Amino acid sequence: MTEEANLEPATDPLMKTLGFVRMLESDQGEDRVCVEFEAKRAQCHSGNIVQGGFVTGWIDSAMAHAVMIRTKYELVPLSLELKVAFYRAAHPGLVVAEGWVELLGKRTAFVEGLLRTPEGEVIAKGTSTVTLKPIRR
Repeated sequence: MTEEANLEPATDPLMKTLGFVRMLESDQGEDRVCVEFEAKRAQCHSGNIVQGGFVTGWIDSAMAHAVMIRTKYELVPLSLELKVAFYRAAHPGLVVAEGWVELLGKRTAFVEGLLRTPEGEVIAKGTSTVTLKPIRR
């Protein structure tokens, strides 16, 4: 199996759908990224609450970018297992997704992430086990 990857988040259709605003931080030495997204009203259900799939997608995206940065964009992570704990509701406006690599093996990685408000209030936390595949450019 091969994967095609658009390595530029600003032009990636999926990242646009998720509401990508900008990469705030990407530190290869720390295996950590921070990505800013805009939660839009169209992503909400009752009471102006962002649907949980978007919250999960933002955390998943940050965790994936942490793996790709760590592997110098040679490998793409494919989720084997993904778990998200929701602490409070996300609402329209800016949110920050953070992702980092806990352990990187040859074929598997364990990653963690969270979603927070720009002020630092944690909205949700996630963990994932991923399999690593070569990126097809």
